[in-house]
Amino acid sequence: MRIIIILLATVILAACSSDGKRPNAELTEQEIYEKAIQAIDDENYFMAMETLQKLESRYPFGNYSEQAQLELIYAQYKAQELEGSRASSERFIRLHPEHKNVDYAYYLKALTSYELGLSLVERYFADEQAHRDSQPARDSFQELNELIRKFPDSQYAPDARQRMIYLRDRLALHEVHVARYYLKRHAYLAAANRGKSIIEQYQGTTHVADGLALMIEGYELLGQQDLADKSLVVLKENFPKHPQLEDGKFVHSGWADKDHKSIWNVVTFGLID
Repeated sequence: MRIIIILLATVILAACSSDGKRPNAELTEQEIYEKAIQAIDDENYFMAMETLQKLESRYPFGNYSEQAQLELIYAQYKAQELEGSRASSERFIRLHPEHKNVDYAYYLKALTSYELGLSLVERYFADEQAHRDSQPARDSFQELNELIRKFPDSQYAPDARQRMIYLRDRLALHEVHVARYYLKRHAYLAAANRGKSIIEQYQGTTHVADGLALMIEGYELLGQQDLADKSLVVLKENFPKHPQLEDGKFVHSGWADKDHKSIWNVVTFGLID
């Protein structure tokens, strides 16, 4: 009777487990990895992240562990889990500095640096990006440069170079906005110096002419006409179509007059002035 009971129990358990679905605990390392890749292909990045994390915890030294770590960086980036993606990139670089695909970790690390500095609105309105803290863009620029320096033949190097050109232009525009802010605050020397830094640090960008215009305006407002005239000569020779040149004469931007408000304007929230 005891043997019969054992046999019946075995049959019942076998029947319960033969429904055609295997629990995750029974999946092999390869099957779990393929499940994660399918989730990525389906753009189900949260499912992919969960599956890849389970794979790493179950098979930390398996055949797919290193590739799974790279896939996790990508899934987190696409899911906008940017802090997690950056941390995963840094972890992979630290653990596998000689891996054949470590350049991919460097690449995604640089992309997350810039994405972390953007709000939802700023992703679609580029001019707003220049008003924000420029540090994320600077970090991204440096990290992309590190990728190119360490892996000049990487498949990601061409895209990294294009992104660096874009970032450099955005950083120059940020400096333009800062200089205009100084003009509004009547910090004319600071505005002129900011314009000079644009010329010195961001040659080749589309904002060099604006840097010269800022120098001219700042120097004129300071009463340093000799310095203003020297900058004006350079602006005329190199950027004769700049919007602040009219018939060869320099026209002030008006930024220095932006914040001239009366006490009544302030008290009535702009209704009276």
